[in-house]
Amino acid sequence: MDELDWLAERFEVERPHMRAVAYRMLGSLAEAEDAVQESWLRLSRSATSSIENLSGWLTTVIARVCLDHLRARSSRREDSLDTHIADHERGSDPEQEALLAESVGLALLVVLDRLAPAERIAFVLHDLFDVPFEEIAPIVGRSATAARQLASRARRRLRGTSAHPEADLAHNRSVVEAFLAASHAGDFTALLALLDPDVVFRPGHRAASGAPIEIHGAPKVARQIAQGGLRGTGRTQEALPALVDGSVGVIVTRHGRLFLVLKFTITRDHITEIEVVIDPTRLRHLTLAVLDG
Repeated sequence: MDELDWLAERFEVERPHMRAVAYRMLGSLAEAEDAVQESWLRLSRSATSSIENLSGWLTTVIARVCLDHLRARSSRREDSLDTHIADHERGSDPEQEALLAESVGLALLVVLDRLAPAERIAFVLHDLFDVPFEEIAPIVGRSATAARQLASRARRRLRGTSAHPEADLAHNRSVVEAFLAASHAGDFTALLALLDPDVVFRPGHRAASGAPIEIHGAPKVARQIAQGGLRGTGRTQEALPALVDGSVGVIVTRHGRLFLVLKFTITRDHITEIEVVIDPTRLRHLTLAVLDG
């Protein structure tokens, strides 16, 4: 067996780990596979005699490749929907990506997508793969102390900041979760009980005149949601409670990518407003955070 064959064999052993690292950094199966392939090209062109720890060396290489991808994506200001469409055009398997996203945690992936590139690299490497900050520092071009601060900042953003007391959040979350359950079931009666009589529903679409569509009144809104609802969930789509700009809302993913967000106004035990945010530009500017299970 020559050296290149030996390297290829060792690389295949490391491939699952590298893909796991790349997917958590990039949130895209197609891009993760590209990053893994680029890492192989770098390995095959390197002087391997000086590599003492191949696994560690490959983790560093794929982190740098992913950082380049994230910075390029940020400079192009691409959003999750654009990346998702590109993945399908390149033949990514939506079912496989959805399963992979589910194993990572859909809410976590969506919020990771909001981190700055260096924050995401530092957080993923340290908190998810136990890479020391001394090894992360040269990857992100910072000191070990600065790398630690990047990960700390990422953790704070993942936890989010709440505009409401904990008791209000817990209560509002219970209302939102009841809404999700009724929506999934298409339960008109349960929805009606959760909605304020004068509730306003903004589904995120516009009329032919260009004016935003609004639906008023609990019966009309409950009927609209019960008929269309969120029943198209499963492996390709999932709705999850999350903090949206500091308040309890819902993120809806498709194939593991952010698709839309539901914002709620809740007064006491009833929902008074529901707004669907589906425009990519608006989605990009929302502050999202993971809600603990």
